[in-house]
Amino acid sequence: MDPELDSEQMSEVFEEVSNYFSLLSEPTRLKILHALCHGERTVGAIVGEIGATQANVSRQLNMLYRARILGRRKEGAQVYYRIEDQNTIALCRTVCSQMAEKVKNSRRMGQGAIHGFMGTDA
Repeated sequence: MDPELDSEQMSEVFEEVSNYFSLLSEPTRLKILHALCHGERTVGAIVGEIGATQANVSRQLNMLYRARILGRRKEGAQVYYRIEDQNTIALCRTVCSQMAEKVKNSRRMGQGAIHGFMGTDA
């Protein structure tokens, strides 16, 4: 952090960080970001890929767009969304990779516990 920020400025920074993480705390938004990591998509393609309703996807896309994480363009009746903020994607990839490893390890430990409980080798 910048040592020249005063207490009021630091509070403002922390508020913005809190809002940013709050935006990323919704699973549907993370699914949308994951879908868009593979390139620009239409709203309909995103709906099909993540299995959510069009109304919900549109609402989440709008929030990500207003936060400047996503960009969009209109071509005829279609609206295409793309990743604008690569820093957000890097952060999400880091955290998702770490969580995926925890899930994988947790499942391995869970299977070992089941085998141990049943009297078989893990």
